[in-house]
Amino acid sequence: MAHSLTVLGLESSCDDTAAAVLRRDDTGETTILSSVVHGQSSLHADFGGVVPEIAARAHAEMLDICVEEALTQANTSLHDVDAIAVTSGPGLIGGVVSGVMCAKGLSAAIGAPLYGVNHLAGHALTPRMTDDVSYPYLMLLVSGGHCQFLIAHGPDAFQRLGGTIDDAPGEAFDKVARLVGLPQPGGPSVEHAALSGDPLNFPLPRPLLDRPGCDLSFSGLKTAVLRTRDRIIEEHDGLPEQARADLCAGFQAAVVDVLSEKTRRALGTYLQNNPSKPTLCVAGGVAANKAIRSELETVSKAFGAQFVAPPIALCTDNAAMIAFAAIEQMGVHPADDLTLSARPRWPLDQTSPAMLGSGKKGAKA
Repeated sequence: MAHSLTVLGLESSCDDTAAAVLRRDDTGETTILSSVVHGQSSLHADFGGVVPEIAARAHAEMLDICVEEALTQANTSLHDVDAIAVTSGPGLIGGVVSGVMCAKGLSAAIGAPLYGVNHLAGHALTPRMTDDVSYPYLMLLVSGGHCQFLIAHGPDAFQRLGGTIDDAPGEAFDKVARLVGLPQPGGPSVEHAALSGDPLNFPLPRPLLDRPGCDLSFSGLKTAVLRTRDRIIEEHDGLPEQARADLCAGFQAAVVDVLSEKTRRALGTYLQNNPSKPTLCVAGGVAANKAIRSELETVSKAFGAQFVAPPIALCTDNAAMIAFAAIEQMGVHPADDLTLSARPRWPLDQTSPAMLGSGKKGAKA
């Protein structure tokens, strides 16, 4: 770009309310001036998961506070902002609406262009922000609500190689945590419990490894954990602490094995594109799991590909990735106007058949 550009990003697609300020200078280098995230874990703790209505209300109450904090930390004012970027889907519709309406108000107030960003594109483009990765690269997007293998060909050109046909890994971690009596969020709780567990004590299935392709499934694995837990409780008149740890370790090992094998298959397909700098990237909240990161790095090295995992703070939901995605996509599509709509569903690869079916609101994934 010929001049510097300051973008305010907003994110409210699930249970994190976030705002960030990014600046791209006249050399094209992008700097995160601020990134503010307010989580809602305490609001949902008693319910064993995210309650959409509570999340939406919390977003509406916190968005302006997050914006003010982000601007203060960036040492800038709202009138210095050149563009507003906001997650406009996919996600819990109440939260997405809260963010879109806030962004519209800010855009109208200061006369700055408005950019609606696909939340998944934010995750998928994060390695470009953190490591300046060259296209095309292979992206494993693995989070609480999504799990997909994507080849990123450009800022808005994504080819899906496969994904989950039911539960996402993060969703499975949360459900397993509830099954064994661990607190939410489930990912960190299960990972911590697994550290003292024996992953071989309770054999669990590795779904879809007997089928070709890169599609994944975690619902059956979750059910296997449930049945194993019930058997343990019946035998011991409760769930002993060591059995809980062993069950968590076995579940995590199964997820690692599935993601590892499917990543090998995805890398094989990706490398057929003969990329000049083969790169495997991973992003999304589940990418914070150390066992998963370590195994994916091992697989990447075996294929001679660079492995890129952004800092954990940028793997989980944040607004910096939304502002960056808007900057990346400005050259390929125009700004939105005040008719921008919130979308509960919004596949990145809109040319491939829907994986989870479609409804009145469009393809789920």
